Amino acid sequence: MVGFSALLNLNRLSQNGYANIFYSAGVKSMERSLHNFLFVSFDPGGLISIDKPPLALWLQAASAKVFGFSPLSLLLPGAIAGVLAVVVLYRMVSRPFGVVAGLAAALMLATFPSFVAVSRENGVDTILIVLMLLACGAGLRAVQSGRLGALAWSAVLVGLAFNTKTLAAYLVLPGLALAYALCAPVSLARRAGHLLVATAVLAAVSLSWIALVELEPASARPFVGGSTDNTELGLTFNYNGLGRVNGQAGGPGDIPLGEGAIPHALGRGGASKRVLTHTIRHAHAPAFNPILRNGRRKNPIAFPDAPGPLRLFGKGLGDQGGWTLPFAPIGVVACALASLLAYRRREGWPGEQLAPAGAEPGGEPASAAPSEPARPLQPPPSTGARSARRDPRLWALLVLGGWFITEAAVLSFSKGIVHPYYAAALGPGSAAMAGAAVAVLGPRAREAWRWRTVLAVTAVAATVAAQLVLIHRVHYMRWFEPFLLAGTTLGLLVMLALPRLRSAALASMLVLQLVVPAAYASTTWLAPVQGTFPAAGPTQASGAGGVGVGGTDLRRDRALLAYVRDHAPGTRWAVLTDASETAAPFILMGLDAGALAGYSGTDPALDGPGLARLVAKGQARYVALGGEFSTRGGNGATAATLGACRQLPPALWAGARTGHGLVLFDCAGRERALSSP
Repeated sequence: MVGFSALLNLNRLSQNGYANIFYSAGVKSMERSLHNFLFVSFDPGGLISIDKPPLALWLQAASAKVFGFSPLSLLLPGAIAGVLAVVVLYRMVSRPFGVVAGLAAALMLATFPSFVAVSRENGVDTILIVLMLLACGAGLRAVQSGRLGALAWSAVLVGLAFNTKTLAAYLVLPGLALAYALCAPVSLARRAGHLLVATAVLAAVSLSWIALVELEPASARPFVGGSTDNTELGLTFNYNGLGRVNGQAGGPGDIPLGEGAIPHALGRGGASKRVLTHTIRHAHAPAFNPILRNGRRKNPIAFPDAPGPLRLFGKGLGDQGGWTLPFAPIGVVACALASLLAYRRREGWPGEQLAPAGAEPGGEPASAAPSEPARPLQPPPSTGARSARRDPRLWALLVLGGWFITEAAVLSFSKGIVHPYYAAALGPGSAAMAGAAVAVLGPRAREAWRWRTVLAVTAVAATVAAQLVLIHRVHYMRWFEPFLLAGTTLGLLVMLALPRLRSAALASMLVLQLVVPAAYASTTWLAPVQGTFPAAGPTQASGAGGVGVGGTDLRRDRALLAYVRDHAPGTRWAVLTDASETAAPFILMGLDAGALAGYSGTDPALDGPGLARLVAKGQARYVALGGEFSTRGGNGATAATLGACRQLPPALWAGARTGHGLVLFDCAGRERALSSP
């Protein structure tokens, strides 16, 4: 299992180049100084920060420091974290549910398409996921022992996950808190006290880096990228927090349009409003995701379908994580029913006596069913509610099932920025509950036979139906449909006719249903990953590899780099662009570039007078407008550049290649005009 996960994550990894060039450029800038490292500055000059907490980026910077700055040194931490997550999930699921369930869960996570896609780029998601899994593991140990130390360690790990992707880390908290509150073997008062202490630990770890940023004077650190108020608290709870749930600018249907950062060849003031409006509309032409000659999308899918209960199976999210998703809610229901019946009957799990080792469910000797897989250890003999609360399988249901339910609800109904690769976070919880379904619904039991059979058949049938829909939607492996239907039908017949083989039949059908998603995940080998929107699938938009641009754009950037280096650039920034994605290739090619308006090109990081001060000090001179997000309006500095600085003819700096979407401005000597309102 570990080898298979490593193969999916590591094969042809180097073709991805710097993958997410925004993060890669930031890591390169962070290596320039301790100040940049602490405040995760995007640019070498420390103008604006990356819009994420530092932990995953610090790990990449450490890898680059040890192995040298290169694409692989930035990509390997995420790929290794993906393999580690598979191992951690296996250990967590196999302990309460058995080896077969653990293997099923690990295999499902290893082949989860979105999880493989994010493991093959240098984003923060795999580091986030492995930290959340480790926090769940520590939480389960805390529930078992009732020890404050284990619970506090779980809180520390969630806090570290918070410092990887802020509030996304807290989606494990409902399940962890509920499991400890209900099941820890200490008094109710002590449970409450332990949870209060753990909350304090969580807050201290979570807010430690935010406090460092907030206590530093704004003039002595980079502007907080992605925020509107230059605070990490604002970024955490607005743009990266509640805005994702309630809706926000930049999300579906709310992408800003404006003139501020749009240069045009007709001159700064010479273009009419009509021409400018045409430019904006052309940049957002309604031809959605046209297909290139190689069969791939020209543009990535940025957002999934509209919020709703079936969103996880719709466009964008379905092919990234919906292939085996129906197994998970069935696993939740099965575990919940088993726990409820165990409580009501004051025994072990339904149809099972708390038998000594070597005995089979229902009191039969082990030799009566040699084909049955080994059963997990049963909870210690007890009676009533205490017996139910002390069952490790209930703890796993509350912790891992709670994570799955919370994650699924947030992804299904969030109105703000939800990208398809967010489906990766569904992987661990859904895989764990699928493995639990195999453990609960598979073993033969004389009692509760009907509901187990109904749920098992429902899980298998719903998963097959979802796969058939997705196969037709993405036009992938349609030749496999007869094998899927025939194998599933055979498995169901065996499961119904030969009770002794129920577990083997159910596990075999789950493995069969992992064939298509495993193959779909392996399509990430076929082309460089799209670093901003990593996704599996043979027709998904691919990246350029290398520094993230290719063809005419790469030749344009090299020409601009050569020109500004040879013509007295600023001492702190050789060139400033509107958005970070435009500046990132320059930074990766060794130019001291920066972004006036952050990742989205709209951050109020700098205004005209601020730019004028930089020009007056000789720290900045050239500004390149256009490129990524240039239709979103820019900020005060980009508007001042358009009104005050001298536009350089493309032939001067790009030669016969022309600018290809960038316009270069020289702001030397224009300080007074830049400062004018």
